[in-house]
Amino acid sequence: MASLKSASESTSDVLVLGLSSKAGKLSIHPNVEHIAPIAHDTKKLLAILSDLGATGKADEVTKVPFTGPRLIVFTGFGTTAATYSHETLRRAAGAATRALSGQTHADFAFPITNIEEFSAVTEGIALGAYSFTDFLGSSKSSAKEPLKSASIVSSLGSTSAVKSALKRAEILGENVAITRDLVNTPPSHLTPITFSTQMKKIAVSLGIKVEILNEVQLKAKGYGGITSVGQGSSNPPRLLHLTYTPTKAKKRLAFVGKGITFDSGGYALKPALGMQDMKSDMSGAAAVVAATFAIAQLKLPVAIEAYACLAENLISGDATRPSDIITILGGKTVEVINPDAEGRLVLADGIVRATRDGERNGGLDGLVDVATLTGAQTIALGTRTSAVMTNNEDFRTLFLEATGVSGESFWPMPLPEELKEALSSSSADMINSNPAVKAGGMLIAGLFLKDFVPDSLPWLHLDIAGPALTHEAHGYTPVGGTGVAVRSLVALAELAVS
Repeated sequence: MASLKSASESTSDVLVLGLSSKAGKLSIHPNVEHIAPIAHDTKKLLAILSDLGATGKADEVTKVPFTGPRLIVFTGFGTTAATYSHETLRRAAGAATRALSGQTHADFAFPITNIEEFSAVTEGIALGAYSFTDFLGSSKSSAKEPLKSASIVSSLGSTSAVKSALKRAEILGENVAITRDLVNTPPSHLTPITFSTQMKKIAVSLGIKVEILNEVQLKAKGYGGITSVGQGSSNPPRLLHLTYTPTKAKKRLAFVGKGITFDSGGYALKPALGMQDMKSDMSGAAAVVAATFAIAQLKLPVAIEAYACLAENLISGDATRPSDIITILGGKTVEVINPDAEGRLVLADGIVRATRDGERNGGLDGLVDVATLTGAQTIALGTRTSAVMTNNEDFRTLFLEATGVSGESFWPMPLPEELKEALSSSSADMINSNPAVKAGGMLIAGLFLKDFVPDSLPWLHLDIAGPALTHEAHGYTPVGGTGVAVRSLVALAELAVS
């Protein structure tokens, strides 16, 4: 990850500027007449850019060798405007950073007038400076490393707010990278056990309390969901529980993440096409763990109980069969109609455990579960917008305010009570999925989870199925794991105590 600092002027051989267009006219941001090393060269630069076919659209990066060794990098802002949104700045900085792999240092001179814009640029750089090379083998030596360091050129100076913004961006970048690494790691190397042991090391180094329940303990204590999903694999399930308890905590939140380290679908076997992406089915667990790390590093006065519900959903003589009935922690029984609707089963255990711990510790101010839960989410919202469902509109409003800070795209979805009938069972308290009901699959899954949440507890369900992994890089997001939800969870914790 790139190290970041603030600067009052550009001194590097690599300078990054913004580029926009309107009615075919290109504009450079900020005006290069204010950048000492290339002052008064606006017309010349615009002519070069025009000859190169630059348009200034989002994610477009154009490199121009200029005045000796200096490299000018133009990153797209989109349509020319008087001011640009924080996400436009964040995305443009990230796109340029990705394009600068192999470079040692770059100066980013963007139109920054306040600390919020400064923060957005620093975050874009931190998020864009990422690569995953652990399994390149003999070609690893020829791979370009991410941009090593960057300076953000502005007139803000070196105030405490600037220093805090730099530190926050580095922490967010580091923990989004942890999430991406986990998602990108092949399932042969990332099992419930290795996930738990790797994250335990980081948690302990940050002073976070760690509890890990193994398969024997899970079965003995009644975690029927996690046990059922994981019993078909030779890699046994785990529940990873992290506790961050700062002194004088103002709020207490619980995060629960779906951690299916690989999802074959079980006896509802998935088709081969696309199954390789099922290594990303633990993205929710990775996000809640990394967000907890970031909150601890930022020393936020918010107590966090995080639960990663970890299992591998495979087929064997021990695997759960369609029509098997299991008992979730707390006693509710579920008829497993579809073994590929397994995420809601592990989450149900995690949600019940989180509410129990919350009650024992004086109550929770909110509970958030994060999961790559349904293919229906992608059908409804595509691959860049996640869904948020809730039992508490005020809590959802606070979260959507947090996404405005983070720049992550979430869309509120309803939980219509009439759809709950689809979960009725004649043999158990409920079924996990209804193949006869084709519409509203994402909402029905949310209703399943809602059944395990006390009505009085503010709760959010985040379905990140589409955005958790991408095959097309964009802005500050590389190919592979995206790290979605980490920044929004951190922003939620910040807003909860602001």
